[in-house]
Amino acid sequence: MTALQKLYNFSKKLKYSDIVMPTLFIGHGTPMNSIDNNKFSLNWAELGNSLPKPKAIIVVSAHWLTKGTHITAMNNPTTIHDFYGFPQALFDVNYPAPGNPALAQEVKNQLTNYNIDLDHEWGLDHGTWTVTRHMFPKADIPILQLSIDFNQPLDYHYELATQLKDLRKKGVLILGSGNMVHNLRMVVWNKINDSYGYDWAIEINEIMKNKIASNSFKDLIDYEKLNSHIKLAIPSLDHYIPMIYNLGLKDNKDDLLFFNDECVAGSLTMTSFMYYQ
Repeated sequence: MTALQKLYNFSKKLKYSDIVMPTLFIGHGTPMNSIDNNKFSLNWAELGNSLPKPKAIIVVSAHWLTKGTHITAMNNPTTIHDFYGFPQALFDVNYPAPGNPALAQEVKNQLTNYNIDLDHEWGLDHGTWTVTRHMFPKADIPILQLSIDFNQPLDYHYELATQLKDLRKKGVLILGSGNMVHNLRMVVWNKINDSYGYDWAIEINEIMKNKIASNSFKDLIDYEKLNSHIKLAIPSLDHYIPMIYNLGLKDNKDDLLFFNDECVAGSLTMTSFMYYQ
């Protein structure tokens, strides 16, 4: 029995009133992980089988950057194929998970200081469905996406996330989807599924993990001071910000588990983590 199974097999016997849902940061990597049965996607599937079934899922994806903060509020979000140059099999994927307009309205009402807009156009991008189709292949759990206001500093995203903690007590799984180290310009494409990392990528990934484990979140918000090579690891904040949301969602009673902790293709880390009780 694996660590994930040991942690969560017991939770299936609990009532929802007893459960504080975990919160996850997932390193999602290449869209091909959606249709490949590799060590990363197999762990996502195992995770889905081990968790208590969520009443709903809210995803903060690296691939929905907006002016202002938006949340999807339609009954049936579309599957967005927001990439090019991949096999047709990837474009053929449809993940027909329902939405939950009532939950979107609840989030809007809860975040009164953030002027959240209800969105009826976006859908589910590949930062969401590449992961959830392995975790919850029946597509029977309502999924919403919360956008990233790319005009805001990191402490805005952290503070916004702290206002969502109570949703964990209501059966809502909140998932950040990005990559801690993400530099596509330096990817070694013929090693995209291989465990291989530049020295700086491995070093910075370890620094980030240590900061997460020691609850040194201010250091991660002031990320530019972490390492002299940090701009190689984080040339843009799009894949880094989802992790900041998960830090804001942490409860004082949470334990921490890292998984899929590998560097691939030189400059991408699949490192993922879960806060759980």
